[in-house]
Amino acid sequence: MSENIHEIVQTDVLIVGLGPAGATMSALLGQYGVKNLAINMWSSTAPTPRAHITNQRAMEILRDLGLEDAAKDIAVDQKTMGDLVLCSSLAGEEFGRKLTWHTHPENQAQHDLASPTAVCDIPQTLMEPLILGAAQRAGSSIRFETKYLSHTQDENGVAAELEDTVSGRRYTVKAKYMVGADGGNSQVAKDLDLPLEGKMGLAGSMNIHFKADLSSYVAHRPADMYWVFQPGEGLAGHGVGVLRMVKPWTDWVGVWGYDIQKGPPELTDDMARSIVHKLIGDDSVDVELGTFNTWTVNKVFAKTISKGRVFCMGDAIHRHPPMNGLGSNTSMADAYNLAWKLAAAVNGQAGEALLSSYQDERQPVGEYVVNRAFASMGLLPPILGALGLATAPDPESMKAAMEKRKTATEEGAKQRAALRGAIDGLSPGFSALGAELNQRYDSSAVVSDGSEDVGFSEDRDLVHQPNTRPGSHLRHVWLEKDQRLVSSFDLCGKGQFTILTGIGGEAWVDAAAAVKGATGVEITVHVIGAGQEYKDAYGDFARTSETEETGALLVRPDMFIGWRAGDVSKAVELVDVMKQVLGLTAASKEIAAE
Repeated sequence: MSENIHEIVQTDVLIVGLGPAGATMSALLGQYGVKNLAINMWSSTAPTPRAHITNQRAMEILRDLGLEDAAKDIAVDQKTMGDLVLCSSLAGEEFGRKLTWHTHPENQAQHDLASPTAVCDIPQTLMEPLILGAAQRAGSSIRFETKYLSHTQDENGVAAELEDTVSGRRYTVKAKYMVGADGGNSQVAKDLDLPLEGKMGLAGSMNIHFKADLSSYVAHRPADMYWVFQPGEGLAGHGVGVLRMVKPWTDWVGVWGYDIQKGPPELTDDMARSIVHKLIGDDSVDVELGTFNTWTVNKVFAKTISKGRVFCMGDAIHRHPPMNGLGSNTSMADAYNLAWKLAAAVNGQAGEALLSSYQDERQPVGEYVVNRAFASMGLLPPILGALGLATAPDPESMKAAMEKRKTATEEGAKQRAALRGAIDGLSPGFSALGAELNQRYDSSAVVSDGSEDVGFSEDRDLVHQPNTRPGSHLRHVWLEKDQRLVSSFDLCGKGQFTILTGIGGEAWVDAAAAVKGATGVEITVHVIGAGQEYKDAYGDFARTSETEETGALLVRPDMFIGWRAGDVSKAVELVDVMKQVLGLTAASKEIAAE
C-alpha cells in the first residue's frame, strides 16, 4: 500500500537545473544556511566543455564562496589565454594576431586595478563539479536524473511535480520559492509564459570535442582560440572555423559552421575527423574524437524574468552568441543577485519589493548582454571582406582573392590595410572590460543618496568605469591587515550586509545594532584607517570612497552599494534605509517565513 502513496518533499527553495546558474544558486543558498533542493534531468554535470571564459565578476563570486584557489588550480591562466590567432589552419598561413582577454599592456593595468581576481579559462566540465561540490558540502540536496514536469503556486509557496527518470516514480516538492535555471529550452520559463524578444536559430555551428597533441603548432604562440578562414562552405557560406583550446595543448574543441537554411548535418566520425584535420591543416595528426553536436546562434531575452514565487535565470532568460564570453558569467551573476534576497525572504526579513528588485536589476543586464554579444558577431564580416572571402562566388575565386593581399599593388595595399583595421576592431568582442564589469542597478533595493547619475562615457563597453554611487558595484582597493594586503571585497559578501567607513565613523556600529533590533538583519561594520584592523595601505579607500572620512558605504551581500552616506550625521537614517532595501517600508508587504 505504501507504494501508492504520493511522496511530498519539503524544502525552502527548489532549483531546476544545475548549470552554472543553478549550481551557483545552490552553493550560495547552502552557504547562507537556506534549505534547498537542486535537480538535474541528466545523469551528470556537463559532459562537454561548452562555456569556458570565466571573467573577473564570476571569479569574485567563486572567491566569495571560498573556491577561488581551487578554481585557479583547474583553470588555464590569463597569460596562456593570450592571443587570438587568425590563420588558414594551424599548419597554414597566419593572417594576424590580436591580444585578447585584457592581455594587451594597456588593458592589463585596467584589468588588474578592477579586481583582486583575474580572468581565466575554466571549461564547464570542470566548473560545474567545483561549484556543486561546494553546494553539497554546505548542505544543499542535489538530485540527478530528476525531471521537472510542472508546477503550481499560490501566496504561500510552490508545488512542483518531479519525476525520477530511473524508476519513473513521480513526487511533489513543496517549496517557498522555485528557481528555473533549466537552460535555453527552459520548461519553467515556458510554463510561466515569460515574454521573449528576439529570434533563435540565426546561424548554425557544430562543436567537435577531440584530443590531439598540437604542441608543435601552438605552444610557441599560445592562445585561447585560433580562428580559421578558408575558401569553402561553412558559416554564412564561408569556410570559417575555430579551434578552441580546452587544455594546453592536447584537449580541443573544433567549431565549424553550417548553412542554417539546409539544417544541421548528420555528423559522422569521418565527417568530424575531416573537419578537425581541415582546421589543423595536417591530416597526419592522430585525432581522438570525443562528443560532437550542433548548435545555433540565438538572440533572445526575456522582458519578464519572474512571476510570483518563481524566478528564472541564466540561459532560460538570455540566449546569445558565444562572443564576449559573457554567458556563464552572467548566469552566475543572476544567482549572486537573487540568492541573498531569497535567503532574506525565507528568514522573514524581507518584503515583496526586495524579490521584485531581481526583475529591475537583472533583466536589463540580460538584455544588454544579448545585444552586446550579437553586436560582436558583426566583427567577423570585415575580416571576411579584407581577406576577399565576402564577395567571391566560389572557392577558387576565394583563393585568388586571398592571394591579392600579398601583391605589391594598390589593391593589395588596400586589402592589407583593411585586414589590419578589421583585426584592430575586434576589441569589443574580446577585451570589453566595461561590458563585463559596468553593471549598474536601479531598483527599490538601492537607496539614492541624492547624487546625480554619472552615467557612462561612450566607451562603456571597453573601459571599466567604477564609482561608489548607490547601484554601482563596490570598488576594489587594496587594504592592509597584519602587513598583508586584503581586497575591500574580502571585507564584504558571505551573505552579509557591510558598512565600510573611516576613522571617526564608529557611530555606524550603533546604527548597525539598531538595524538588527528593527529587522533582525546583521550589518558588519569595518572602520578603515590608521590604528584599525584594516588600514588604508595606499590611501585608495579614502581617495575613491567619494564620502567624508566618517561617511559610509552600505554594501549589499552581492557587493553592490545599496546606499552611500556623506558623513556620520546620516547614521540616524540607517534603519529607514535598510527597511527600504529589504522591502519593509510601509508600502511593502512583509513575506513571512512559513
